Amino acid sequence: MFGYGDGWWLLLVVPVFLWIPFGPLVMAGMGVWCALRPGRWPRLWSVLLPVAVSAILVTLPMDSWGRPGHTRDVLHYVLGYIGGLTVLPWLLGHGIARLIRAVRARRGRTGSDGTGVPDTP
Repeated sequence: MFGYGDGWWLLLVVPVFLWIPFGPLVMAGMGVWCALRPGRWPRLWSVLLPVAVSAILVTLPMDSWGRPGHTRDVLHYVLGYIGGLTVLPWLLGHGIARLIRAVRARRGRTGSDGTGVPDTP
């Protein structure tokens, strides 16, 4: 690709750079989706898929593991990229959707007149 032998790295780097501006929005949406859909599998896939894709960039260049400061770089990656751009927006979207669902359910149980007495059909 482009006359270079390591052009295949673009296939890994470009999605990671695109994840920086769009990832939090996608993860917040996935958190809402998981809050509205029961089960463990939607939650597991919605968080593990982006983390696994981005972790390839940190683990694949095996020759860099012996370099001083690589452990610090991995720690910053885990805190910033995984924690800040992936897990935190997912938790916010999931929590807000669950909170709204709980408030709507409570409001539906108390009745439409606001007195706390359920409506009778």
